[in-house]
Amino acid sequence: MKRRAFIQSAATAGVAGAVAAAGLSAPAISQGKKELKLVTSFPKNFPGLGTSAARVAKRITAATGGRVTVKLFNAGELVPAFGVFDAVSQGNAEMYFSAEYYFPSKSQAFNFFTAVPFGMTPAEQYAWVLYGGGQKLWDKLHGEFGMKPFIGPSTGTQMGGWLNKKINKLDDFKGVKFRMPGLGGEVLRSLGVAVVNLPGGEVFPALQSGAIDGAEWVGPWHDLAFGFYKVVKNYHWPGFHEPGTMGSYAINQKFWDSLGSEDQAIIEAVLQAECFIQTAEYDGASPGALDKLIKVHGVELHKYPEDLLLELGRVSGDVVEQVGSTDATSKAVWESYRDFRKTAIGWSRIGLQGFMNARNLPFKYGKG
Repeated sequence: MKRRAFIQSAATAGVAGAVAAAGLSAPAISQGKKELKLVTSFPKNFPGLGTSAARVAKRITAATGGRVTVKLFNAGELVPAFGVFDAVSQGNAEMYFSAEYYFPSKSQAFNFFTAVPFGMTPAEQYAWVLYGGGQKLWDKLHGEFGMKPFIGPSTGTQMGGWLNKKINKLDDFKGVKFRMPGLGGEVLRSLGVAVVNLPGGEVFPALQSGAIDGAEWVGPWHDLAFGFYKVVKNYHWPGFHEPGTMGSYAINQKFWDSLGSEDQAIIEAVLQAECFIQTAEYDGASPGALDKLIKVHGVELHKYPEDLLLELGRVSGDVVEQVGSTDATSKAVWESYRDFRKTAIGWSRIGLQGFMNARNLPFKYGKG
């Protein structure tokens, strides 16, 4: 045997012997790699919500050097859009990307981790979760279902929605069949609206067929992509129901615990980075999309009257208070959310709103 071949043979035997001595089979060397099935509630390749999940899947796989390989399943590919919670809770998938207000049947407390009518802006929502005690409550809530939650990107302040008629007063809502999830839907339902909750991919067909009279989805960027303007032209604002909608990721707790601390840190970093990237993309894409809806597609903007908003605000407070009193867990989450909202409003009124009012004054700004 040549010297080079002898050395290679001896090295191979040495590794195999060491593995055997440790009581492991030879393939165990590669068994440190894990596959993570990521299921989402959103359509494949859809701008924002669809591309966000794809980016997260690629970055986790790359950043862990393939130790954690993420396989993405969009809405309906492995489980239905609203079936992602159960899939991860039961261990049939390891991670989901969704919105917590899709799961009120699990606990009404989940609503507070997506959006609350007349609630908090994106920045305020993130601040509450990360620095106002929200994450601890969220961890406890998800822990009851064997999962660990993480903040997802925010779609920002939403529009009021599309309707086949202009809404001038509260009575105009009565009898309307309208797609709206979460607590906003509960507010409209209490006002006589026939509220339905549909996954994103089913909204346009329902609007086109007349199964519903109107719908809200997200905002100009998504609404343009979905083509709602092809069916209706009345676009209402502001979106009282979702002032700072936050998406969410959740990982099966057993799978999370099986990861090394390095891979856990990588996954957390990827998800935190995605919050910044995707949230900024919404703010970057919506202004141009709104202009196109109005100037190219003839969409008509309608601002909800102040008296209507006052009534929506009053009813929203009643609905949220009732939901927050459902059980001990919901009560704890609601009280934390309510207290932080009150404090945040004081600062936002002076800081953000004060500046926005000043920026809207009729002064010339440069040569533009």
